[in-house]
Amino acid sequence: MQTVLESLKEKITSRQAKVYVVGLGYVGLPFAVEKAKVGFQVTGIDQNSRRVEKINRGENYIDDVDDQELRSLVQQSLIKAEDHFDTISAADVIVICVPTPLTKNLVPDLQYVENVTGEIARRLRPGQLISLESTTYPGTTEEVMLPILEKTGLQVEKDFFLCHSPERVDPGNRRYTTKNTNKVVGGVGPRSLEVGMAFYGQTIKRVVPVSSARVAEMVKVYENTFRAVNIALVNELALLCDKMGISVWEVLEAAFTKPFGIMPFYPGPGVGGHCIPIDPHYLEWKAREYNFTTRFIGLAGEINRRMPEFVREKVLRTLNSIGCPPSRSKILMVGLAYKKDISDCRESPAIYIAELLLADGIELLYHDPYVPEALLAGTRYCSQPLTEELLAGVDLVLITTDHSQVDYQWLVEKSRIVVDTRNATRKVRGREGKVVLL
Repeated sequence: MQTVLESLKEKITSRQAKVYVVGLGYVGLPFAVEKAKVGFQVTGIDQNSRRVEKINRGENYIDDVDDQELRSLVQQSLIKAEDHFDTISAADVIVICVPTPLTKNLVPDLQYVENVTGEIARRLRPGQLISLESTTYPGTTEEVMLPILEKTGLQVEKDFFLCHSPERVDPGNRRYTTKNTNKVVGGVGPRSLEVGMAFYGQTIKRVVPVSSARVAEMVKVYENTFRAVNIALVNELALLCDKMGISVWEVLEAAFTKPFGIMPFYPGPGVGGHCIPIDPHYLEWKAREYNFTTRFIGLAGEINRRMPEFVREKVLRTLNSIGCPPSRSKILMVGLAYKKDISDCRESPAIYIAELLLADGIELLYHDPYVPEALLAGTRYCSQPLTEELLAGVDLVLITTDHSQVDYQWLVEKSRIVVDTRNATRKVRGREGKVVLL
């Protein structure tokens, strides 16, 4: 007679396991598509009924998902979506991809993880694998989720299995996708790890096992902290170079010619997306439980949060240099997304910069080919077509996102003056005197 573990592994390896993905955003939907593509029957759960309706019509809303691929999978009944948890007891594998934000005081907000775990617990049955992919502090899977699930009377490692496998999604990255990005998996015990490895190994080329869920959680926050600290270092260098009258971009270009002992990071108007501005603070908060101060993380956060204010200061200085009072000026921002060639505006520094400039009384317009409309300081704005007439009517152009679609040579030629926070104009001929770099 098969054990619960053997039965679940057989369903997974034969791809007969029913997979439920909770949270159909930038992580959940691409993941669901990858699982459906190899034959798993996937049900997505999302509280956003508009997302659910779109998926069930075969309509895509995530940049990294192929429109036709999603449509085909829906037509084949390999993907469907629901806005409730009523059928989740039918799941063999449940993958949680919900947000893990911070409060205003930089304290982890796990309400989505807790609420979803509670919904699962009310319908938990023997023979299920639950995997948390949301980025969080080390200990969340065992200290927050496990007690909720075991209140049912079912026991982990015996009746059900629990693991953490942190997402590694990089929106807009065409080289590294869900399928070919190495996947870390840590279980709350050896059986949970065994099942988790079997599941993720069905669609991901290399699955990396670690000894516990806590280690897997630490892996993810370290990855994002590494980036946050190095971005802060180069941002601080940019602040110093500004005072010294040195081009930070020239410094970096020369420094990165060294073939060893250095890794390219670049300054910018701030950090955005879900990961870099948020995840390091999860580790910073958890460290206090051990009477430990994570000094690098705290300082990096301070420096990176300072950059939008620095951009504002740079814009005001530039307006003053051309004799244009801020309260009577008109500025065009190019780019609202937090990084190039995507529509994702989560934690985008461009949004914060826009609100700072609006508070200064500046008339603001924006152009972003990926963001047709946005709410700025309580007012809805629409992306403006990038025309010669538009550029002639503004006093300054502020580049906050270096989208590839923009013709920067033309933009500089037709603009009065440009403040470039991304060095997007690096290949523009004759930019001297017309472009102010970060």
